[in-house]
Amino acid sequence: MGGSNAALGLLMAQVFHRASGRAWRLRQASLNLWERWVAELQSLGHPLQLNRGLLLLAANPDELARQQALCEARQAMGLPFELWGPAQLAELTPGLPAAALGGLWSAADGQIDPQPLLAALLHEARRLGARILGRRVQALNPISSGGWRLQLDRGEPLRCSTVVVCAGHGAAELLEPQGHPLPMAPVLGQAVELALEPSDAAGGWQGAWPAAVVWEGINLVPRPGGRLWLGATLEPGLNADAAALQSMADLNGHAPPWLTRATVLSRWQGLRVQPLERPAPWLEVLAPGLLMAGCHYRNGLLLAPATATWIAEALEAD
Repeated sequence: MGGSNAALGLLMAQVFHRASGRAWRLRQASLNLWERWVAELQSLGHPLQLNRGLLLLAANPDELARQQALCEARQAMGLPFELWGPAQLAELTPGLPAAALGGLWSAADGQIDPQPLLAALLHEARRLGARILGRRVQALNPISSGGWRLQLDRGEPLRCSTVVVCAGHGAAELLEPQGHPLPMAPVLGQAVELALEPSDAAGGWQGAWPAAVVWEGINLVPRPGGRLWLGATLEPGLNADAAALQSMADLNGHAPPWLTRATVLSRWQGLRVQPLERPAPWLEVLAPGLLMAGCHYRNGLLLAPATATWIAEALEAD
């Protein structure tokens, strides 16, 4: 939950650089499922919105060439991709980094706000009978007659026939004592919410600003009321670096004037978990009744529906 609340909610599925393999299939399945899930949650009265549109900016000629090749490949697949030139980018208000040579527009990708989404999912889970226990699991041990015992930080242990470990950085602490090594590395990310100066925000996000803009790996997510989410840094380890935050806020030296004038309203950080020696995410049946479904690295929210599908299929096959 902590990592999900810290996320910016970007859905980068069709802009993925490959068009085959497990990672591509998971992304496309998740994007399709998010459309269905959001529509179903809306029908149940939850005010959610799937914000469409993702614009990747080219900061140098090599990046522009890669975008052109990717656009041609996606258009050949019938996907809604366009290349935007400097003149088209200049129409966006507030203005983008002046150094942008062009941009790749993906109409189907986009963004969804994590906190109302998580609140809606938890509400529906409880309505359907799920118990939510806000307790730390200190140990996980097999039961000789079958199943697993979860030792909590307080209260009686829980006996479970099946355990799905979706923890991030804490997964290794639970599973390695059971003979399941999980080589992984934490990568910290910092983000901020900014308020634009009234004169800069007077027109709102006009000129077809998409749900998110990406500049050199930094995400700019427009918010209502002249606000902006900006994130996130890539910092190996557990400790936040003030210099990394400042570099991100300055868009690596390319922040337009309106961004440098903006006021920081809040800042936060979260941990992504990157699996080592294998691609993210880590989806594996480790033992009878013990599943690992985590280590999504930077795509946890995007891949949540595909992960849930994998868990359901694994449980049905058991």
